[in-house]
Amino acid sequence: MNLTELAPAHIRAIAPYQPGKPISELAREMGLAEADIVKLASNENPLGMSPRAKAALQNEVDGLALYPDGNGFTLKSALAARLSVGPDQIVLGNGSNDVLEMAARAFLMPGLSAVFSQYAFAVYPLAIQAVGATGISVPAKDHGHDLAAMAAAIRADTRMVFIANPNNPTGTLLSGAALHAFLKSVPQSVLVVLDEAYVEFLDAGLQAPSVAWLAEFPNLIVTRTFSKAHGLAGLRVGYALARAEVADLLNRVRQPFNVNSLALAAAAAALEDAEFLAASKRVNDAGMAQLTEGCRALGLDWIPSAGNFLCIKVGDAGGVFQELLRNGVIVRPVASYGMPEYLRVSIGLPEQNARFLAVLARTLGK
Repeated sequence: MNLTELAPAHIRAIAPYQPGKPISELAREMGLAEADIVKLASNENPLGMSPRAKAALQNEVDGLALYPDGNGFTLKSALAARLSVGPDQIVLGNGSNDVLEMAARAFLMPGLSAVFSQYAFAVYPLAIQAVGATGISVPAKDHGHDLAAMAAAIRADTRMVFIANPNNPTGTLLSGAALHAFLKSVPQSVLVVLDEAYVEFLDAGLQAPSVAWLAEFPNLIVTRTFSKAHGLAGLRVGYALARAEVADLLNRVRQPFNVNSLALAAAAAALEDAEFLAASKRVNDAGMAQLTEGCRALGLDWIPSAGNFLCIKVGDAGGVFQELLRNGVIVRPVASYGMPEYLRVSIGLPEQNARFLAVLARTLGK
């Protein structure tokens, strides 16, 4: 008997998410020294983590024989104070991926559908498929969300819409006015999951007042993460903000102790480190200018990005990617998103960005 046939067809059909290649893996494959490898593949913070977060980790070590606080009281309290929401409106996750999947588990099932945009984060269709619901992919507009088309794609069986703003992997940004108009147009029976994993990289004037919208739209869920600007990708901690009754349902499908003690302590400390967050944004802004200027000098096109990464059109992206690997530079091919001519490159430190541009120039013969 083929035991795999015991799994539902929608599970067997899942193509697992492919993360960026780790430095250690490339070192083994190519016989390179890890110290000589530059990783610009996973949108990580090149500054590392907040010094306050690092100190908080040390203070937490002696208590690791005990289970973490399953309710995340300290972190929830800090988030509630910072964002002016109630603690009962916050759901903590093992990275924001976790809360995205909670939303799908709580509100989707076979016979229902969810809408997302072409070129949007790969976890959305995976989360939808994993619960047996039907995913509706809406063609992109200028590599970003076509909100009018997404609204038109909503069916009688649609229960959820996923929107990433800024979008990953393309970096496109929707205005607050456009998002607000979309929320007003969506039936209240359809939940809108607004994924703001990269919101901290935006200038204040470009940030939508999404948290304030929770009072106006009971069907809104906002998700954020500490993995990007706060530099805690390895600790996996994110969160969702929603009306209390919606948050309660997400918590019903949340695994107990899904956020570990180290992550809880580091995230609470990172939230208070405004200096580190500001430094991270300065490095990102300078790095974005460095990469776009480098692309311009090489005669390459790119998709304007509001995140901490840039999608660059290089032609034979698969071949260029492999040559970059051979030279110790890891970036992210996005052929799986239907963009075979593009590479997504995370913003690094100035010397890392320069190394990438130099290897890219040699690879392209420019």
